[in-house]
Amino acid sequence: MDLGALAFLVPLSAAIALVVAAGLSASIKRKDEGTEKMRQISEAIREGASAYLRRQYRGVILFFAVMFGVLCMLAAMDFLNWFTPFAFLSGGFFSGLAGYIGMRTATQANARTAHAASKSLNEGLQVAFSSGCVMGLTVVGLSLVHLSLWYYLLTWYYSSAQPIADAAQRLSAITSTLLTSGMGASSMALFARVGGGIFTKAADVGADLVGKVEQGIPEDDPRNPAVIADNVGDNVGDVAGMGADLYESYLGAIIATSALGATVGLGVNWVAFPMVLAAIGVFASIIGTAFVRTGEEVEQSLLLAALRRGVNVSAIIVVVASWFAVRAMLGPDFMGIFWSVIAGLVAGVVIGRVTEYYTSADYKPTKAVAASATTGPATVIISGMASGMASTAIPVLVVAVAVIASYYLAGGSSNEVMGLYGIAISAVGMLSTLGITLATDAYGPVADNAGGIAEMAGMPENVRERTDALDSLGNTTAATGKGFAIGSAALTALALIAAYRDQILLLDPGRELVFSLMTPSVLVGVFIGGMLPFIFSALTMQAVGRAAQGIVMEVRRQFQEMPGIMRGKTKPDYARCVDMCTSSAQKEMIAPSLIAIIVPIVSGIFLGPEGVGGVLVGTVVTGFLLAVMMANAGGSWDNAKKYIETGEYGGKGSDAHKASVVGDTVGDPFKDTSGPSLNILIKLVSMVSIVFASLIISLSIM
Repeated sequence: MDLGALAFLVPLSAAIALVVAAGLSASIKRKDEGTEKMRQISEAIREGASAYLRRQYRGVILFFAVMFGVLCMLAAMDFLNWFTPFAFLSGGFFSGLAGYIGMRTATQANARTAHAASKSLNEGLQVAFSSGCVMGLTVVGLSLVHLSLWYYLLTWYYSSAQPIADAAQRLSAITSTLLTSGMGASSMALFARVGGGIFTKAADVGADLVGKVEQGIPEDDPRNPAVIADNVGDNVGDVAGMGADLYESYLGAIIATSALGATVGLGVNWVAFPMVLAAIGVFASIIGTAFVRTGEEVEQSLLLAALRRGVNVSAIIVVVASWFAVRAMLGPDFMGIFWSVIAGLVAGVVIGRVTEYYTSADYKPTKAVAASATTGPATVIISGMASGMASTAIPVLVVAVAVIASYYLAGGSSNEVMGLYGIAISAVGMLSTLGITLATDAYGPVADNAGGIAEMAGMPENVRERTDALDSLGNTTAATGKGFAIGSAALTALALIAAYRDQILLLDPGRELVFSLMTPSVLVGVFIGGMLPFIFSALTMQAVGRAAQGIVMEVRRQFQEMPGIMRGKTKPDYARCVDMCTSSAQKEMIAPSLIAIIVPIVSGIFLGPEGVGGVLVGTVVTGFLLAVMMANAGGSWDNAKKYIETGEYGGKGSDAHKASVVGDTVGDPFKDTSGPSLNILIKLVSMVSIVFASLIISLSIM
């Protein structure tokens, strides 16, 4: 079947996703925001989050301006085409826009969720989940709008305005530009994740260590000077940062597959198929959201079942529809591609369940971490680290099976090109239901904020019980969402490595490119790439530590100098903590974000294209393992604390609870700063290598 018969699905699905998201956003705004005090608290959080993003985007604009100038210089020297600088800007713009829209919706939904929870658990879930749906559908909608605009513009340009006769060369020119837009999206996502992660965890750590541990006051107590900063952080890190992150994951997987199809000359339908698969996933996600309902029992298993129902329905629709799409676009002789899609979907589900097992308090690993709190903070740290390390085994095996299965199912045994395409399309399959899987992730920070507002506004205890149940579930689903993103990053990175190899051979046809460990430059590259995630994580962890130290000192100062705070007679200076977190995040996010761009280029100059291949392999291996370990250890520490707060091992205020707070504090930058940023790092390093391939070949001294 000709592409035109199905291509309309891509912009159509994008438009429908954005219309549905707008409708859900409007319905959230129509909900009652509660009492005047609730509205005031919500407005303070909203203003703080907006102020942070404005400052962040002003700083990021400078980076994008410099990169735009660099790309223009390379275009003038014929290393790149003139579309690439503008594609880079557009990728960053849409990634930032996705994060901003998600943040605005979340800050409008927090108080409304708390008020809805005062009526029933299901009403609270529906408001929070609707907010998550806005984020999910906005991300997939904007991604497909972005891709559609560039794809149709470049197709027209290279077919009519500046025609390229050879179809393979034309598709290669199109996808190389799309890769640059992916690099822009990844760059913005890295700044958003790192900066937002530093902000939220600095505030969270400061609030927990001084408020809970030293002063013995409850979480989200209005007497804590860092409480508003903590709530702001949930939105700028866990919503805006996450939105930008998963935007680039989704976009990157689609572009990587399309680029691979183009560079090896498979044809236009193979380039467009991942876009069509993504469009199918949009429709499936919208239908799946209608199946998310729950009763009034505050049980994690029932709440989780409600969310799973929606995700499972979406996955089934994708399976059925993708079978017909493969037959229509690729032909009945290539049904192996369908099974590669299924391999990705199944791998995503398994990784999600494994993540749930290691992070939910319903299972043995997190219960064991909670039990270890009875002997102090040290044993909590040891057991959480051990659990996180153990949790890497199954995801690695799952990804390995998915890689082998998708390669051979697609026909890799007789055609390497088809096998690599199968691996790439499995990543798109894993993320095809992102519209709803992201919704199950993004609603968590809204529920967390709702609980904070309920506490600060003095709402009845049953409201906090309901919001805590939703928040605890959100921790598990957030960890699951991170698992999806990390797993897809590993598969996408493999496709990008293949695309990098093909790009080098396209630019330098006579080159004998061999990624052998017997080649010194490749071996050195592997070591450098393996080191990169550790250095990146060290920089982000240190950044959180430095920023948190400042907040701890500030909160202590306010308690000491204003004794009326503890008696409820003096209002804390919330704005000071928000401003300190903002300033620290803006300053500390620069160094970690830049190394992802600098390392592959410098490695290419000194180690050559082969050495860069080694860097990419090393980064994928250690980055994937470290990301899984950090995300799962952090999630386990968090839910172990919440498990104790239900009354286990002495409950709130006990020595075990204080020890679990320390574990949760260590886990915060693990799961919300360093860990989720690594999946962006993995792909950004690969995209930079592809975009700058011409420069690497020209400047290499090897």
